Amino acid sequence: MPGLLLGDEAPNFEADTTQGKIRFHDFLGDSWGILFSHPRDFTPVCTTELGRAAKLAPEFAKRNVKMIALSIDNVNDHLSWSKDINAYNNDEPSEKLPFPIIADSKRELAIKLGMLDPDERDKDGMPLTARVVFVFGPDKKLKLSILYPATTGRNFDEILRVVDSLQLTAYKKVATPVDWKPGDSVMVIPSLADEEAKKLFPEGIFTKELPSGKKYLRYTPQPNP
Repeated sequence: MPGLLLGDEAPNFEADTTQGKIRFHDFLGDSWGILFSHPRDFTPVCTTELGRAAKLAPEFAKRNVKMIALSIDNVNDHLSWSKDINAYNNDEPSEKLPFPIIADSKRELAIKLGMLDPDERDKDGMPLTARVVFVFGPDKKLKLSILYPATTGRNFDEILRVVDSLQLTAYKKVATPVDWKPGDSVMVIPSLADEEAKKLFPEGIFTKELPSGKKYLRYTPQPNP
């Protein structure tokens, strides 16, 4: 099945959305971008996910991230469903969400991007889209891909955390360790020599002693952007 691999450039597709026709590269502009797919409109898990995404939209905007969803229904269904999503959030049930939803009723884009779930099908036996998350950088290249089955809802707080890590490590010579959160110490990348690391990280480097004697666990306070 076609799909995207890390480092691939996003296809510059055209699509109808709840906010009009878009061309994907123009939509992204110089921003980071998140494209997340959903199995179907008017389904329970999808409604909770888009509700959470809408609540977190200001946080993504602060990070210069544009969000766009995809589902295999038409624009009119998307607009009607948006009312339910807003009502789920206890907001006014309007057709407006803080991000567009792509209409992919023929599944053409889902097939192109490798988003279909072979185990989940609609009443006509057609495969539904899985819960895919693609994060693109300002260079339009894929920086992260997460794939969930239709039966498991995503954690959008984790997606926000991942964006923080991607943006930090894109511009600083660090990596983020397990369970890292913004403000925690980060790790100096292995390819950086000690002398250069001391110049780059004046707040200091702590090296954890290990039985192997190898000095590869090097920590430093999170550098400023």
